[in-house]
Amino acid sequence: MARQSTQEASARPKRVPLSVRNRLSVRNKEPGYVYRIVNDVDDRVSQLQEQGYELCSKEQVGAIGDKRVDNTASIGSVAHFSVGLGTKAVVMRQREEFYKEDQDTKQQEVDAMEASMKQEARNSGDYIPK
Repeated sequence: MARQSTQEASARPKRVPLSVRNRLSVRNKEPGYVYRIVNDVDDRVSQLQEQGYELCSKEQVGAIGDKRVDNTASIGSVAHFSVGLGTKAVVMRQREEFYKEDQDTKQQEVDAMEASMKQEARNSGDYIPK
């Protein structure tokens, strides 16, 4: 009796190499937003909400990260998961325009600090401009 080969889909999940695995990946990202995962400690979540971030629901982002054995059911509608040692993390997002504005402000502070460092070096005679 000859063995017949079939092209049926295997019930076994597709193997993902360890080098590609990402426990903190967020799927279903909406264009125009920047996403981040925030540990729900102290008042970090409320601070970010004041800065323009919003909490993402489970329906918005779906499953977080790759398949995990210790993944528990989420409580409520906010997308959150355990990151270890009893700490929970939530998924937050901010409009891309606000994010870019924040990054520009940070860069201006860095540029000002670097300029003052270079000026001090010029004044001391240790700096040779290129």
